[in-house]
Amino acid sequence: MTDPQAIQPSELDQLPDRDPEETAEWQASLDAVAKAAGPHRAAYLMRRTLERAEGSGIALPKLLETDYVNSIPTAAEPSVPGDEEMEARITAWNRWNAAAMVTRGSKHGVGGHIATFASAAWLYETGFNHFFKGKEGDGSGDQLYIQGHASPGIYARAFLDGRLTEQHLDNFRQEAGGNGLPSYPHPRRLPWLWEFPTVSMGLGPLSAIYQARFNRYLTSRGIKDVSASHVWAFLGDGEMDEPESTAALALAAREELDNLTFVINCNLQRLDGPVRANFKIVQELEAQFRGAGWNVVKTLWGTAWDELFALDTTGALVRRLREVPDAQVQTYQTRDAAYIREDFFGKDPALAEMAKLLSDDKILECFHISRGGHEARKVYAAYKAAVEHKGAPTVILAQTVKGHTLGEGFASKNANHQMKKLTVDEFKAMRDRLGLPIKDSDFVDGVVPYGHPGADSPEVRYLQERRAALGGPAPARRVHPVAPLPAPAEKAFAAFDKGSGSQNVATTMAFVRLVKDLVRDKETGSRWVPIVPDEARTFGMESLFPSLGIYSPKGQTYEPVDRDQLMYYKEAKNGQILNEGITEAGSMADFIAASTSYATHGEAMIPFYIFYSMFGWQRTADQMWQLGDQLGRGFLVGATAGRTTLTGEGLQHADGHSPVIAATNPAALTYDPAFAYEIAVIVKDGLRRMYGEAAPGEDQNVFYYLTVYNEPLPQPAKPAAPGIDEGIVKGLYRFNTAESAGLAPVANAPRIQLLGSGTAIHWALKAQKLLAEEWGVAADVWSATSWTELRRDALEADAALLRGEERVPYVRQALQGAEGPVLAVSDYMRQVPDQIAQWVEQDWSSLGADGFGLSDTREAARRHFGVDAESIVVAALAQLAGRGEVKAAAVKEAREKYGL
Repeated sequence: MTDPQAIQPSELDQLPDRDPEETAEWQASLDAVAKAAGPHRAAYLMRRTLERAEGSGIALPKLLETDYVNSIPTAAEPSVPGDEEMEARITAWNRWNAAAMVTRGSKHGVGGHIATFASAAWLYETGFNHFFKGKEGDGSGDQLYIQGHASPGIYARAFLDGRLTEQHLDNFRQEAGGNGLPSYPHPRRLPWLWEFPTVSMGLGPLSAIYQARFNRYLTSRGIKDVSASHVWAFLGDGEMDEPESTAALALAAREELDNLTFVINCNLQRLDGPVRANFKIVQELEAQFRGAGWNVVKTLWGTAWDELFALDTTGALVRRLREVPDAQVQTYQTRDAAYIREDFFGKDPALAEMAKLLSDDKILECFHISRGGHEARKVYAAYKAAVEHKGAPTVILAQTVKGHTLGEGFASKNANHQMKKLTVDEFKAMRDRLGLPIKDSDFVDGVVPYGHPGADSPEVRYLQERRAALGGPAPARRVHPVAPLPAPAEKAFAAFDKGSGSQNVATTMAFVRLVKDLVRDKETGSRWVPIVPDEARTFGMESLFPSLGIYSPKGQTYEPVDRDQLMYYKEAKNGQILNEGITEAGSMADFIAASTSYATHGEAMIPFYIFYSMFGWQRTADQMWQLGDQLGRGFLVGATAGRTTLTGEGLQHADGHSPVIAATNPAALTYDPAFAYEIAVIVKDGLRRMYGEAAPGEDQNVFYYLTVYNEPLPQPAKPAAPGIDEGIVKGLYRFNTAESAGLAPVANAPRIQLLGSGTAIHWALKAQKLLAEEWGVAADVWSATSWTELRRDALEADAALLRGEERVPYVRQALQGAEGPVLAVSDYMRQVPDQIAQWVEQDWSSLGADGFGLSDTREAARRHFGVDAESIVVAALAQLAGRGEVKAAAVKEAREKYGL
């Protein structure tokens, strides 16, 4: 056997070496440099060589981490167009008013954040002055995802611009009385200003990626050319810990979204302390983004550091900057020059010699003030590099000081995120630092004044001129008048009125069939945006692949394995389907971008996102709230719904609670349709309300949540009784009576009302037959298409009564005169139907699938939860026995007969 130690490394390498002698010379050269000049010099040369290779297009793995210095050296920085001194004065006013607003509000106990905008002021101001395109120019303008905690600075700028008044600022976080400002960006609360709701949870960065991607989708499909729009996402370094913040980085790089820029404010602090106390968050983020394929621009140090880097002839300074952990950098921010000389420079003889050449003032300027994110010239250079880079998204890692300019009591202090106010003396010191013409006498009774140079001042004129040149105010949300979409042809909806005859059809398939017809509509078919997270075949949507195509910016560069089949897998640059892979969060981000296109781009799109119902509200409910906050419109479709319909999948897939969670969202209209024709009526009404002619008083800014089932069952014809469509939309109608079902027992038989939703109505119909034929009980069956909408209507009726208005809840009107008690049943926990119990005048009882799911047949699962037809019969007899309308012995007899 060959001795492994005798094998040379090259012999173990699968890569062929056509010139081993040349390879050995390169390796020997590296060894010589390391021996003569030290390992740091050897590492430097290797990094420079790799950078040259990358820049030359040589196929090598990318260098994931670079030195802790600026990506763009001072000598390479472009000059900043405009008046830098004027922009500095504007920024000073905005800093002041942001701090004043929060401090004044703190007297009312409403809180607010000061330190974040203080650190990020130049990151925003540089963009507003030179980069962010407004909505009054050509196209749709840029899309800005503002870091939530920086909102006071955005309000301050809108105040300087004349878009907000002092009254508005004094109502920061005080919205109940009108003219208030929401704490954070919120389109529903301030719809003319904010486009995108942000703040923590990582939803901002995730949504920004999919917004940039949706912009490409709109352009590729020929809906609207928005190629000039750029998406900017302003994020905190602590926020990047959220898994959603980095969940889609690979997508952005894979699809070459160079219309997207992340600006990460690296002030090295999160809410309680350092982001990476013992490590370096900038370096970690650089490696993460580079590894994902992003272009990375680091803007770390201000111009005061140029002198120090010029003195660093040995690389000792760069090495020291790489090794000092973030928490120690924060400590330097709060310590004197002597401490920094000893702790930072004293660790290396070369640095100790360098420090002798530096004054205390120079050291303090560098370590206390001079950060790349605080200088307009540095930020401008980074932004220009970002928008000019092609072929990949860009992340800018801008180092700042949290609480910058607020004073020593704030800067880099661990607690500054929770600090809500400055004292009068601290404001006066801040005024002097910023050079603002605010007099001591302006502080009346200890109240800090707002500052404004005047509506016709040079500062305001300059600000407004810059915004006019860039296309108008920003941020801004504009809903341009858009003609209502024409209603699709009635034929698509009416096709379900006749039922399925002898064929069993699952409601999931009925919905897909409806969509297939609607996307063919000449007027509105192109507006549909089908979204699915890698489960299209599960939901029977594969037939849409060849006809609509799956969107891909690359098109289809391969021959699909099923090309010879009718329903082959087809990708296309203008594909209509968004098939996102296994990511519910990404699919929801798609949905949000599409559902708000009517405002973002003035183009109404009709998204429907179909998913395992268990993996919707349970997994991505935060995004559904974001959807409501952003005033999105469209159809969420929870497929394979219910706790007992997904045979064999068990606990993890058995959804018994999504309508409960959905009911908490004021913007969600939740429906649990039982039959195909109900789906058609609901979708038709949703298209009218969200995209057509909404009725007076109807809020268009809603979205629909429909649950559909994978259980093939007979689809009956739509009843001919009047008011059926109204009942379907409002949430309840009588499907049949015992008499109309041909099940009328003897005269004066006991009677009960069975209310069912979704697949449960089929159990109710079977129970109706058993009750009549085996127990002499007449049962009427009602379809409860929306327990939630019934409840909301009843709550509105209650509120009207408090105002002195007479109004009867719809559920009470519908059930008026119905004989006997009411028994409600669904494939969800009892809490779902119990939503309406207090408004039902008849005796009430309910059945539901409470508890954990399990793997078994549908029949066994329903017997386990006590919701099958036989269980309904026993429950109905128990209700009637309690009223004295059937003998008590009948309950025991039925229990024994059915094996319960």
